[in-house]
Amino acid sequence: SLYVSEYFSQSAQKLSFYSWYGNAKLFHFHVPEDTVLLRWLLQASRGKGPECTSMEITVHFRHGAPPVINPLGTGFPANATVRPSYNISITLSSAVQNTTFVNVTTPAAGDWFIAAHLPEAAGRIEVKGFSTPCPYMFQADMFVLRLTDMPVLEPGVPMPHTVVSPAKPLHAKVFVPKHAAGMRFQLRSCLTSDQKACAVRVVLGSITLPQSFQKILTCTGSTNCSLALDSPPWEKWLQIMVESLGAANASVSVEMMASFTVCRPGSSSSFLNFISLNQSQAGARPGTTGAAGSSAQAAGEAPRNTSGQRSSCLQNQPVVREDLDVVSVRYRLLNGPSVPVNSLSPTLLLLNLNTGMDSGGSLVVSLLLNKTSVSLANATVVGCVSAASPVLSLNATRNCSTAFSQGYPLSVSAASAEAMLIVLYPQTDDWFLSLQLLCPRGQGECPTAEAKVTVFAYLTPCFNDCGPYGQCSLLRRHGYLYAACSCKAGWGGWSCTDDTKAQSIGAQNLATLLLTLSNLMFLPAIAVAVYRYYLVEASVYTYTMFFSTFYHACDQPGVAVMCIMDYDTLQYCDFLGSVVSIWVTILCMARVKKILKYVLFILGTLLIAMSLQLDRRGVWNMMGPCLFALVIMIAAWVHHGTKRRHCYPSSWKRWVFYLLPGITLAFIAISVYAFMETNENYYYTHSIWHVLVACSVAFLLPPRDKHKKPWAWSKKLTCRYQICQNDREELYAVT
Repeated sequence: SLYVSEYFSQSAQKLSFYSWYGNAKLFHFHVPEDTVLLRWLLQASRGKGPECTSMEITVHFRHGAPPVINPLGTGFPANATVRPSYNISITLSSAVQNTTFVNVTTPAAGDWFIAAHLPEAAGRIEVKGFSTPCPYMFQADMFVLRLTDMPVLEPGVPMPHTVVSPAKPLHAKVFVPKHAAGMRFQLRSCLTSDQKACAVRVVLGSITLPQSFQKILTCTGSTNCSLALDSPPWEKWLQIMVESLGAANASVSVEMMASFTVCRPGSSSSFLNFISLNQSQAGARPGTTGAAGSSAQAAGEAPRNTSGQRSSCLQNQPVVREDLDVVSVRYRLLNGPSVPVNSLSPTLLLLNLNTGMDSGGSLVVSLLLNKTSVSLANATVVGCVSAASPVLSLNATRNCSTAFSQGYPLSVSAASAEAMLIVLYPQTDDWFLSLQLLCPRGQGECPTAEAKVTVFAYLTPCFNDCGPYGQCSLLRRHGYLYAACSCKAGWGGWSCTDDTKAQSIGAQNLATLLLTLSNLMFLPAIAVAVYRYYLVEASVYTYTMFFSTFYHACDQPGVAVMCIMDYDTLQYCDFLGSVVSIWVTILCMARVKKILKYVLFILGTLLIAMSLQLDRRGVWNMMGPCLFALVIMIAAWVHHGTKRRHCYPSSWKRWVFYLLPGITLAFIAISVYAFMETNENYYYTHSIWHVLVACSVAFLLPPRDKHKKPWAWSKKLTCRYQICQNDREELYAVT
């Protein structure tokens, strides 16, 4: 046999602490056909700074779709199917780098996904620039060993072969045709090189994580053995591996044969349905494409009669796939939403999810039983949603399993007429919905009974659009798109349905009131500025108060939300007003000449607006203007003190009752803003920040000029008008 090794790599990603699925870093690989060995090379590293500590990285694996994970232990929506993902932990302790290998023998071909993340986030709000987070990097590389000349086992044709040694197992494959109801594998004429009874182990199928359904057949001391499989995967290659359990130097000769039992499908529609469908969609949606899930009959052929349908092993219902948007698909039944279901053979619907871009959403299947259509009151319609192949034996078992996968059961009856199933991140494959009527006393009791079941099936990015307390986000890794919910107001879970830590309506209203009404503390600062004739500064404070109030009213995570304009605009105006308020206050304290002060006002505001556009949350957007304004203020105060030959400001009362309290409030505000805010206490710590900053501004504003009385300009205007009036009266008297 000729083996070929291939290597696939993706760039490293910086890991994040986990709070929602968007924090998990996703890696997407494609495993080629005929791969007999898959090896993952997982490399994790961290920085060398003192802020870097020991860390545990969790890595999840899944075949066919992104892994469904739950590191926080939150709840999933009702009717959702959850199967734990396969994961390993990588610990970074004293070593800066850790390298881990994960081997998978006979892996399934197709898409494989890896998701890596750090432990749960602490919840502290870190200001960018005040602290340097430790970088944790993760990179996944894939090595595959592929067999280029894998023998093909033809159905019904015996294939002799020799297993050279236990270290070199025999690999073969067989193609499973469509509508295969069962498969029988036989191992015959199994003899060792010295004509003794052989001991071999046969492994059928490939490994798929998190669950693997490989079938193992052990033949010891017997020349013939066989294995029967129900519902093998349709239109796929099935790998077969034969390992020798004998001596190391003894070869084993075997003869393998595979045979299939093919199911004869019956169709409830004819080719005329597709013609009418195309004619109806030609005008409305000329560009719509669809995939039908039924075998079309030839044109002009009459539809099968009822007896013909009952004699087949399954009844196909034609389904059209309608693509609506990214990771958004709707399935429409050509014969209407109601599906006839009987007890003799299952009714089958094909849900096509094999485009490679459908596994990043949620598949929703809903059943509604028409109670008037069931002749037996105690009859039950059972259903099964499965991938790769349908379940064709619903009347015999309800475990909803096929040869190499486990499906998801559904059932409706007169007592419970509705049922829903949510498959999170369905794997890339053809999915099938099987429906059959089960009689209370056995299948022979109701051969003519029939039930009508309304079927709704669709693929959505996020189930229920994450509800009122969540936001559905579309994530991207290279060209692959997938969706996840980001929850708010304390809600959690996959679809933001877990209310364990949810805020009450009263708490949400309190948070909104605190964050908005705390901005009213700028009113004293505005009044002081107007009284002291600092009208430009008062205008800036008014601007800041207005946009900070309505930004926080729009920024709330719960139901108490009011947005007067676009959220991004409100956020930008709030940040701009906050930084400009600090800028103009410190320059006003410098007591420079008016023309220079107003030039610095305008120039500084323009530079601040530019820096906020570049990086809105950078700490230097606030600290830079503050430090530069402080340099100007200190230089101006030194100049005034040198010129007057005493300390400036000269009054001790100014220092004790105004400057020191204002500076103290400002330092406390910065400490609260930079080091104390978390996601839990944000609404009151940030409100304290509003109050402290506004009060510090009122204390730090300098007094007005001694020679200028407040509102002196109005008296000047009145005086000039009086002088002009008196002059005219005197002239009139003289003439």
